[in-house]
Amino acid sequence: MRLGRLEYKWVALTNTTLGVLMATINASILLIALPDIFRGIRINPLAPGNTSYLLWLILSFLVVTAVLVVSFGRLGDMYGRVKMFNLGFAVFTVFSVLLSITWMHGSAGALWLILMRVGQGVGGALLFANSRAILTDAFPDNQRGLALGVNSIAAIAGSFIGLVLGGVLAPVSWRLVFLVSVPVGLFATVWAYH
Repeated sequence: MRLGRLEYKWVALTNTTLGVLMATINASILLIALPDIFRGIRINPLAPGNTSYLLWLILSFLVVTAVLVVSFGRLGDMYGRVKMFNLGFAVFTVFSVLLSITWMHGSAGALWLILMRVGQGVGGALLFANSRAILTDAFPDNQRGLALGVNSIAAIAGSFIGLVLGGVLAPVSWRLVFLVSVPVGLFATVWAYH
């Protein structure tokens, strides 16, 4: 029984850390990649009337995540934290795929990317809202600080890793900026449900 509990807490830590890392990477990955993304959809974000596309492409993920995190935490309390967390991986991955298959150009392409980033933000909110609660449930009092600290370090590291990945991947193809999280999301979704 003790071994099963030990195994669960470490699986919970690695899974939640992977989710937080993936979400924070995607929160910052656009900052360096924006010029390549806007060239890819053939729009000048600095032209009059287009600056709102620039702002909302950056902020849509962050605003949606910030607004929904408390509500999704409450839903996790009501319907199960693990279920909501697993749903977050699936939602995040689906919208990452949809972001990478953008076929439109101009304003339509920019609006598509903004809407898909909103959906990705919903997935991110599900991940953020429930990861710490899962760790709090899984770890005993004397190890909880370690688990939450590892999770927080992953969140900080993701912000920096996202900047580097955006700078490396965007010149190759702007779609890779969104595709980079798909393999991780697919693996984590299957692993989390398993």
